[in-house]
Amino acid sequence: MTTASATSTETQAIVATDLSKWFGEGETRVTAVDGVALTAHFGEMLFIVGPSGSGKTTLLSMISGILRPNAGMVQVKGADIWTLNNDQLADFRLNTVGFVFQDYHLFPRLTTAENVAIPLILKRHNWSESIDQANQYLEIVGLKGRGETLPVTLSGGEQQRVAIARAIISRPEILILDEPTASLDGDTGRMIISFVKEKILNASRCILIVTHDARINEYADRILHMEDGHLTATDQGAE
Repeated sequence: MTTASATSTETQAIVATDLSKWFGEGETRVTAVDGVALTAHFGEMLFIVGPSGSGKTTLLSMISGILRPNAGMVQVKGADIWTLNNDQLADFRLNTVGFVFQDYHLFPRLTTAENVAIPLILKRHNWSESIDQANQYLEIVGLKGRGETLPVTLSGGEQQRVAIARAIISRPEILILDEPTASLDGDTGRMIISFVKEKILNASRCILIVTHDARINEYADRILHMEDGHLTATDQGAE
């Protein structure tokens, strides 16, 4: 194996092979993802773009261990995640993957710090230490001193930052953002993605973003185009 090949293999975060997901059977069967293959690397911000209903979110749900594929394989750091049992999958989702949902999924009755601390609480960490760490991560995402506020008092961009802090507090190697700018204005959306690339992406983390917002494509290292369950093209993003 050449040095270049070895380096490429070592940097592979995710390798999906012939990945398919369908719903229903017979004449009612709908194929959401059809034989998709992709590779994502550590240190890379990879966009998956396409119209609504093209299979983007279904694809990321399989990659992140949320939705079991009907066919194909997902390897994360060389291990096939869909050979794991339920407990191992839960551990994988908790420790390896950070997921930022389109509508943030913040708990309205919890403070911002309590929302961010949830992954640590699930790991049975000490409550006060978890809140202290949560406040540190709120500072990382530019929300220093906002730990006692409730989500309803925050703007959309600020709520997105809280969701990002919650996703990275466990130091996941894979960070997935599902339509992160869908409910944000153009300037705020670009600010959030620029922040993620400059402050969250590093050589030990791979970031996957599903979007149909062409306004943020300039921040991608690579762009995969998806339509009708297939990957149709690949573009190089920002240099």
